Formats: sequence, C-alpha cells, structure tokens
Amino acid sequence: MPTAARFVVMWGTPSDPGAFERHYREVHVPLVRQLPRLRRYTLSRNVVRIRGEEAFYLVGELDWDDMAALSEAFDSPAGRATAEDVAQLGRYATVRSQVFELEDQL
Repeated sequence: MPTAARFVVMWGTPSDPGAFERHYREVHVPLVRQLPRLRRYTLSRNVVRIRGEEAFYLVGELDWDDMAALSEAFDSPAGRATAEDVAQLGRYATVRSQVFELEDQL
C-alpha cells in the first residue's frame, strides 16, 4: 500500500553552472518551498555514474503524503509558477523527472 508520493527531478550538467546555481537557489528553491502540503524536499549532488551513463549534476526529491496532494500542489498557483520556472532553468541544463508512489518495505 503506497505511503507517500515522490517527485524526482534530475538535472544534467549546466552549460553555465554559476548562472544555474544562482537561479536555482534564488528563484527556484523559494518557489518549491511554497508548494502546498510539501512534506520533504532534498537535494543531492555528486551523483555517481552507473553503467557508463552521464551522472546527474543535481537531483531534487519532493515528497507529499499521497498522489492527490502532489497533484493538488502542481495545480496550485505555486505549482504552476514552479513548473514554469523549470523552463527558465532549462536554458542551462537538461531536466528529467519522474513521479513514484512509495511503499514502506521495512
């Protein structure tokens, strides 16, 4: 039985790391923090390469209590602004994302 919903965002190496970092920290992170009912937000760096694929530059993980809460968050004004800002960051880096339902297996 799913216990949470996770949205994972994986950023490629930016063409201009300084500009990417400034925009990400000064614009994008504040937008993300406004997402309704966001339970947890983490960033990972120095992602390890697996099977010869290029490692990601930055990985963001966002958790909500369930898929309905995640959907509501991105349907909100803050969610739309956050999604629109991804296009701005896309000037510097490629982005991939996935949504998962989490199951507690311990």
